Amino acid sequence: MDWLIDAFEPAFMQRALIGGLIAVVATSLVGTWVVLRGLAFLGDALAHGVIPGIALAVLWGFSPIIGAFVAALVMSGLISVVSNRTDVREDTAIGLLFVGMLSLGIVIVSRARSFSTEVTALLFGDVLGVTQSDINAQLVAAIVVVATTIVLYRPFMALTFNREKAHTLGMYPSLAHAALLAMLALSIVASFQAIGTLLVFGLLVGPPATAALLVRRVPAIMLVSILIGSLSVVAGLLVSFHYGTAGGATIAGISVAAFFVVLLGRELRAVARRSNRTALA
Repeated sequence: MDWLIDAFEPAFMQRALIGGLIAVVATSLVGTWVVLRGLAFLGDALAHGVIPGIALAVLWGFSPIIGAFVAALVMSGLISVVSNRTDVREDTAIGLLFVGMLSLGIVIVSRARSFSTEVTALLFGDVLGVTQSDINAQLVAAIVVVATTIVLYRPFMALTFNREKAHTLGMYPSLAHAALLAMLALSIVASFQAIGTLLVFGLLVGPPATAALLVRRVPAIMLVSILIGSLSVVAGLLVSFHYGTAGGATIAGISVAAFFVVLLGRELRAVARRSNRTALA
């Protein structure tokens, strides 16, 4: 028990825990739709697409959250323009903008004097450096994500499983998709301070994918995802504190590892059932 209490006694660890848990709420809700709709590549691309906005914020001295959110919205809009106005498929547009935005961000950051420090903080985050103002901003973003999820639950559900039916029912699937992209951008922005732009994808996809192995209903996937993500945050911070590992990377790694642990458990259970049926036969 002392191993647990000692880790979260320092104030910076308490802020890291709160920030990580708030990030889990936002990424789990949005990540559920990302996993169910097969938008993982888009989520990964957006996680990188915010880098130019954050880089400009670092150089010009304004809020990185504003810069990241604007960059994510710009990238989402460009993906829609390229895929709708040309013969290029959406995944190709995502790939092009993924590399382009990441390159632009690194070029901008390279103008900073402390290039290596800025890039490290930008890409991998600093969960142990989360401040109270960061937590406040995360809380606002999480509240917006929760409220949007509740209000647009039916349009998101219809869009996920039957886009044509959603259009027939007058649920405006294009607007619902745009709202989902905005939520995705907001959840990434709310999480990058804690675990960085490269590792936010771990929380965005890992816990929801793991939850989808365990339960079927969408609300249950969201709740189980939040539980798995929260456990990943706690475990990641404990490992980071006691063994000196990078906090954000440890959290993201554990959240992904949980998927393979559950998958392995399912496979072993399936093998055991087949063996039992064979023995009974």
